[in-house]
Amino acid sequence: MPTTTSRVELNDPQAYRSKLFKLLGERDPLEVLAETPKILERILREHSAETLRRRPFEGKWTPNEIIGHLADTEWTYGYRIRTILCDEQPTIVGMDQEKWVSRQSHNDREPAELLEAFRTLRRLNLQLWRRMSPSDLQRLGRHSERGPESLELMLRMEAGHDLSHIDQLTRYLAALEKG
Repeated sequence: MPTTTSRVELNDPQAYRSKLFKLLGERDPLEVLAETPKILERILREHSAETLRRRPFEGKWTPNEIIGHLADTEWTYGYRIRTILCDEQPTIVGMDQEKWVSRQSHNDREPAELLEAFRTLRRLNLQLWRRMSPSDLQRLGRHSERGPESLELMLRMEAGHDLSHIDQLTRYLAALEKG
């Protein structure tokens, strides 16, 4: 089964957070989140659907599956941030990203369809992120795998997650071009 997350990241939530925060650095998370749809649009303009569906490495996701995963993540984050914003310290359930990608057959879907889903969800979520007050960002949820997470922490993690997958897409597409 293809995979994109290392075992270390799954078993060590702090290592996963640190990786994402390092990728984000001092960048504004809202700016990163706003840039991602444009980057994905460029990738779709520059690469055919056939290329995006090719698997560059055995056991890893295709670029199309990565785009589908980003759409899934946006949907999931949208639900999570609204739950934390509106409820008192709710439990936030983790997701098995491998099953989400495979059971939805992301690689069989049109890249433009996946991008449109991502773009729409990201627009709605960015509107909510931008309306949050500093006190809203301090609200907590309890992630079932990673423990307590504030909305501020989640915002930074989501931006780092985008950067991680943009890097992955860039590497995978370069490998396919060589290949």
